[in-house]
Amino acid sequence: MDDADRKIIEALIVDARVSLKDLAKHAGLSSPGVSERVRRLLERGIIRGFTVDIDPKVLGYSLQAIVRIRPLPGKLHIVQQLIQEIPEFCECDKVTGEDCFIARLAVPSIEQLDGILDKISDKAETSTSIVKSQPIHRRPPPLVVREDEG
Repeated sequence: MDDADRKIIEALIVDARVSLKDLAKHAGLSSPGVSERVRRLLERGIIRGFTVDIDPKVLGYSLQAIVRIRPLPGKLHIVQQLIQEIPEFCECDKVTGEDCFIARLAVPSIEQLDGILDKISDKAETSTSIVKSQPIHRRPPPLVVREDEG
């Protein structure tokens, strides 16, 4: 990935709907050149797709929670499938350590949160934290891998 690719990605991070003309201007390339580079970035898996960022609060999901989930013995795959099937789980990471999953839920109320957790309570132990604020929204890693000094 060269400097032009980085400029393209930076512009797409700010606005994934930017026109090819504006993207070309930002990267210092022609529109066909930018189009080809975007195609290659997609093919290489550097860009996985173009998304819409939705504010859950505007849709009525005023509460977000982070849930650490530890499946009971023999229930790992069942719990993973349940998490995938419950649409209020917005994100989930399978992690090392005592807990197998760390998930983010968006719900309109504590009562709905309880109802969702009840669906997995006979298959896993959970520990829930309510999100007060999100100082850093999801963002990509730096586009340049930093070398450790020393």
